[in-house]
Amino acid sequence: MSSPKLDNKVLQTMRDMAQKLRIHSITSTQAANSGHPTSCASLAEIMVVLFFHQMKLTLRHPRDPSSDRLVLSKGHAAPILYAAWAEAGLFPVEELRNLRKVDSDLEGHPTPRLNFIDVSTGSLGQGLAVAAGMAYVGKYLDKADYRTYVIVGDGEMSEGSVWESLHFAAHYCLDNLCVIFDVNKLGVLDVFAEMENLRERLEAFGFHALVLNGHDFDELIKGFHNAANTKDRPTALLARTIKGKDFLGIEGCDEMHGQILGSKAVAVIKRLQAMISNPNARLIPKKVDKCGRAPEVEITNIMLCAPPDYRLGDSISTRQAYGSALAKIAANNSRVIALDGDTKNATYADKLRNAFPERFIECFIAQQNLVGVALGATCRRRTVAFVSTYAAFFTRAFDQIRMGAISHTNVNFAGSHCGCSIGEDGPSQMGLEDMAMFRSIPGSTVFYPTDAVSTERAVELAANTQGVCFIRITYPCTTVIYNNDEKFAVGLAKIIRQKPSDELLLIGAGVTLYECLEAAEQLEEECVTARVLDPFTVKPLDVRLIIKHGKMCGGRILVVEDHYQQGGLGEAVLSAVADYRNFVVKHLYVPTVPRSGPPAILLDMFGISSRNIVKASMALLKK
Repeated sequence: MSSPKLDNKVLQTMRDMAQKLRIHSITSTQAANSGHPTSCASLAEIMVVLFFHQMKLTLRHPRDPSSDRLVLSKGHAAPILYAAWAEAGLFPVEELRNLRKVDSDLEGHPTPRLNFIDVSTGSLGQGLAVAAGMAYVGKYLDKADYRTYVIVGDGEMSEGSVWESLHFAAHYCLDNLCVIFDVNKLGVLDVFAEMENLRERLEAFGFHALVLNGHDFDELIKGFHNAANTKDRPTALLARTIKGKDFLGIEGCDEMHGQILGSKAVAVIKRLQAMISNPNARLIPKKVDKCGRAPEVEITNIMLCAPPDYRLGDSISTRQAYGSALAKIAANNSRVIALDGDTKNATYADKLRNAFPERFIECFIAQQNLVGVALGATCRRRTVAFVSTYAAFFTRAFDQIRMGAISHTNVNFAGSHCGCSIGEDGPSQMGLEDMAMFRSIPGSTVFYPTDAVSTERAVELAANTQGVCFIRITYPCTTVIYNNDEKFAVGLAKIIRQKPSDELLLIGAGVTLYECLEAAEQLEEECVTARVLDPFTVKPLDVRLIIKHGKMCGGRILVVEDHYQQGGLGEAVLSAVADYRNFVVKHLYVPTVPRSGPPAILLDMFGISSRNIVKASMALLKK
């Protein structure tokens, strides 16, 4: 099918609009005294075709679930994205001069503070994964007509995560995804020789790849038309562009990257204005079609389809309970999805896959893409996503998680194989930094359930909690200590054992809670009684309960965790009691890199077993 031919008047108006976008990029960055106007200039024609010929938008509701998506992965080109929305009529063009001001949401890189931005970008190499997540939901869950576009800078192609995402998109035949590579020569020595090489690489990855002139409207329109009519594989448009295009004396000058035009701005703007035939001409974006719309969804008040069903004393791992709970909430709500990084039989995410295969997304051993796809899948409140892998492996995706928080995401993460209690697999598989990582995320909630009952409730609560949630699930089986009807809430801890004569408060979570209980039994044989507290959530921590019971135990607190010293449960408790007088806190943790060995031996070797707790408790009582 050939692309529709535009008449000369429309083409000239599009050319005029491209120069207007360039002018806005200059004037806004001049007003801000910072920014990347030359990086914006290379995108002008691409933006015009996207906004005023290709994408279907709802201006009164930019996040309409049925409208097309655009992710600007090269987020430093934000000024031209803002300019396109302003020229489309979303807000007055005069506001563009407030770029980067503290009282303006037109920030240096896009964030969802703006109602037309889905995710924050600017940490390069991440936008493609997010776009792939959006496209996956559009094709397989929403089954709607909206398309997803993502603009990637040529320099971003050095990021391995970009190629992870390209593989994912091709594997799942995301023909509703169009990737535009802005090849403006920065980072590419011989652009013409490289273009064919890149095209062949993308074709080898399973893409329909086209090389075109990114400043030629006819070629761009044909390219986008070709993409829209390509089935069963995504399309990549390799757009040859020029940094600082049409900027007098600056065009193609890499030294001006990241620099405002300064004193050169007046002459450049004057030349651009002279290239505009009709400064008052307007273009209007296409409207969303009434057919092929995304379905209405409801993702609130998600519940387990059946309550926990365990017997006190049963031995079951929290990772098994995680999988069971995942399947239960998926049965309750059709928008619950699971994503995993080829560890589904270890995290038990395969329980959801077995029950609802259409809602399980295998992301393979590519954790950065795994997280990015989840961020995209949850945009516009289309899904409730649970992402699982070994807790240690989330460290390589920390930047994606961090950007998710900036994007106000509601993705839930479950990290298994935590601490040295996993035993023989050894330290490369042990999550010992995970709580520190997730506690540092703004607005995050960190669950650390101890048994199967509390784990199922943690999953249910996470599904309904705003912001990033992390559920720390452990490898070994643990004993069920809670009744099936026990109530749990974010930020509320549980007292597991207590007597009026208690002399110290023991705080543990996961495997170390059981070590605390065992230590309490041993201490009682020495005529010392200890109270035991299960925090349930490490962030927020139940400070009120810790202070209350800590005081009742003479201000003596001992915290034990299967985690490194920094950033975990112990430091959370230490921070909590810092504002109160007359407390002494002893912290037991994994002090150094562990080794392979039986779990019980490792817990003792690295100082967090019941024997070590008893020893530390006796020393604490002498202070």
